[in-house]
Amino acid sequence: MLKLGGFAVSNYYNKVKVALLEKGVAFEEVYRPTSQDEEYRKRSPMGKVPYLEIDGEFLCESQVICEYLEDAYPQIPLYPKDALARARVRELITTLELHMELVARRLYAQAFFGGTVSDETKQQVEKELAKGVRAFKQLAKFAPFVAGGNLSLADCVAGVHLPLVSLSSKIVYGRDMLEDCAAVKPYLKILNERPAFKKMNDDRKVATEAMAAARAKKA
Repeated sequence: MLKLGGFAVSNYYNKVKVALLEKGVAFEEVYRPTSQDEEYRKRSPMGKVPYLEIDGEFLCESQVICEYLEDAYPQIPLYPKDALARARVRELITTLELHMELVARRLYAQAFFGGTVSDETKQQVEKELAKGVRAFKQLAKFAPFVAGGNLSLADCVAGVHLPLVSLSSKIVYGRDMLEDCAAVKPYLKILNERPAFKKMNDDRKVATEAMAAARAKKA
């Protein structure tokens, strides 16, 4: 059986988890926090999460893992057959991750972990994130899924990243950077009613609460 290593608070872990659930692939979850220990880096060379264990071999990087799953388990596809339509899904994924989530991630220290972010960083992130959101609005279809009529890997990505972009910007700037994209909230509601997304979100909530309790105990 496949083993998914990481932890349920990580959005990149949850991206792979919800893809596995939507594809109906049996897997076991193995709790592993990020680490630079030599033993952990045998599983994930950068010391990040997630990783996937496949018959004793290890694969890292969430997008690479999802591409592997698509190739190895094609019965329930998360990409359309048409080459251009597949490219459109990847286009959305790149926009969501490179131009939105990774940009907003620079706010997470202040938004979620009790740290602070410099005014310069806030200004840079606000400018870059506005461009990413503008591009996303241009590319997203919401018909009803983000790439069109069928659920795709772009939805697995959007479902885990958009809430963090929304919440982190709202906490740091006092406004949701996605507020002008009115389709996002009803779209996320549709996703979160699916059993796979509901399980992922329920597990994430439990893990987040446990993490917060552990931090409070140490304080």
